[in-house]
Amino acid sequence: MLVRSNVNGEWREADVWSGSSLLSMLRDRLGLPGSKNACEQGECGSCSVWLDGELVCACLVLAAQAHDREVRTVEALIDGERLHPVQEAFVEAGAVQCGFCTPGLVVAVAHLLSETSSPNEEEVREALSGNLCRCTGYQKILDAVRLASGRMREAAP
Repeated sequence: MLVRSNVNGEWREADVWSGSSLLSMLRDRLGLPGSKNACEQGECGSCSVWLDGELVCACLVLAAQAHDREVRTVEALIDGERLHPVQEAFVEAGAVQCGFCTPGLVVAVAHLLSETSSPNEEEVREALSGNLCRCTGYQKILDAVRLASGRMREAAP
């Protein structure tokens, strides 16, 4: 089946099996490897993307459900060669270790900060509750959220 979606601001088409996940379409058919395939059950958040502005686990969405819809991946956050403030903060805070969970966490944090410029710790923890990291112990991730939040508030007009 042919699926046509606006992916990261560009209309793209992919010929996929009718049972293919959005994650499979993004990685295998469109060459966007940023979203990771870890659990295939929506438990880890490594495959988080935006579908029409809503944060979803791409492993749980059929590719066909993205037909004629907008999909944004972690690749959409980079501006040319300049990292998004959330990506910069993750690097600076040391919140990146093995890196497997990082794309999903970055997407979740970017989503949170687009909705709440000054989230409290409870809001941050709730926003990240669908993302698992087995390397960092989360403290450096929380530090990165605070760093990105502050920088984004300072840069806002």
